[in-house]
Amino acid sequence: MKTTTRSSLILLSLATAAMMAQEPSATPPPAAPAPAVAPIEAPAPAAKATTATAPIAIAEIPAIKPADSPAELPSDKPASAEKEKQEEKKDPVKEEQEKLTAENNLASAKLTAETNAMRSEITRLKMERDLLTERLSLAAMKRQAVEEEAMAKIEAEKAQIVRDNEIAKARAEYLTNELKAVQSQSGIELSKLQNQISTMEMETKRKSYADAKPVYLENPLRDDGTLVISDRRIPLNGLITMATADQITDRIDFYNNADKKLPIFIVIDQSPGGSVMAGYRILKAMESSDAPIHVVVKSFAASMAAGITTLAKESYCYPNAIILHHQISSTLFGQMNLTEQAEVVKESQRWWTRLATPVAAKMGVSTDEFIKQMYAHSSAGDWSEFGEDAQKLKWVNHIVTGIEESSFTKNPDLKSTLPPGPAQPAAEVKEEVDANGKPFSYLPRLTPKDVYFLYNPDNYFRMR
Repeated sequence: MKTTTRSSLILLSLATAAMMAQEPSATPPPAAPAPAVAPIEAPAPAAKATTATAPIAIAEIPAIKPADSPAELPSDKPASAEKEKQEEKKDPVKEEQEKLTAENNLASAKLTAETNAMRSEITRLKMERDLLTERLSLAAMKRQAVEEEAMAKIEAEKAQIVRDNEIAKARAEYLTNELKAVQSQSGIELSKLQNQISTMEMETKRKSYADAKPVYLENPLRDDGTLVISDRRIPLNGLITMATADQITDRIDFYNNADKKLPIFIVIDQSPGGSVMAGYRILKAMESSDAPIHVVVKSFAASMAAGITTLAKESYCYPNAIILHHQISSTLFGQMNLTEQAEVVKESQRWWTRLATPVAAKMGVSTDEFIKQMYAHSSAGDWSEFGEDAQKLKWVNHIVTGIEESSFTKNPDLKSTLPPGPAQPAAEVKEEVDANGKPFSYLPRLTPKDVYFLYNPDNYFRMR
């Protein structure tokens, strides 16, 4: 029932009560009093009410009190008759009120029953929710306790690892310091040993060097016939090739740049001669040198080497040193027709004229006379003389009784760290053995127009 209807019923009940109170007291009350409208009690509050579900309040309808209670009515018989008349004249408004009161009480009872069931359901749901909340809270607390326990273990392990690391670090530092101490001690001992070894090595090396210094003389030939050679010395040994010419001419230039007055020595231990082009380069370098070039023959100089000795402005040899002159002779290799052979002979003749003419002029004879005397002394045309006779023929200027090598201030038994000298490089001439068991060496390839001016009686030097 709606609120407006309830309000209307309440107002109607109040108005009826007021009218009955204004009636005269002689008027008897109704035979039976109108039942009072029972107050609609609010249902018992739930165990735990919340703001979301407030209890429903139902307005209480005041009971209508009759003017006089039945006990006050007279008990005589005429009253019952009168009562009947009054019942017959009963007010329809009152009846309607009673009816409405009854309906209201019924509706209130139904509403109370319905709301009680809802409150019970709400209470049950709230209790279930509270139970679930408590369970979740308990599970969260357990998880938190487990996590805190795990974190405590991790922190303990971490602290233990930190302590272990500190201990390991301290041990490592201790061992490192111990190792450094041992290394320092070992280093001291090693340094002592190295110093001792270095001292011994230096003493040995010192013994390998002479106290004397090279002697530089503008006139290197002493009155006693001793030739003094300084460290301005260039060796010329073995086959004369372009490599030989390179090394000799470079050293002539170097010594000239160092000093243009002191003599430069080209020392020939033994040389069979070689390339006329290479020999000619050496001769021209000797001619153009400001510093005087002195050629020294200790054992043997033939062909191109003999020409270099004879044409030098100053030359020396031992008495038993041999100097050999002969015509240019070439061995023809490969297939050549007569015209080609004639061209080779003509080219050799041109070189012979250039080399033999100045030698014959120094001897004071013509070239033809020079050739004639060659074959007069040897059927092969190989004219060789010892030093003393070579001096008479003007092939050499001076005969020496001794040679003082003042540049040899180092023990020659020590292995030299210097590059090979201008004597024939090992890479150019390599000794081999032929099918007959004879040793030989292949001659390096000549440049075009070049010929070998070489003394080779045993065919040791061969062409490929």
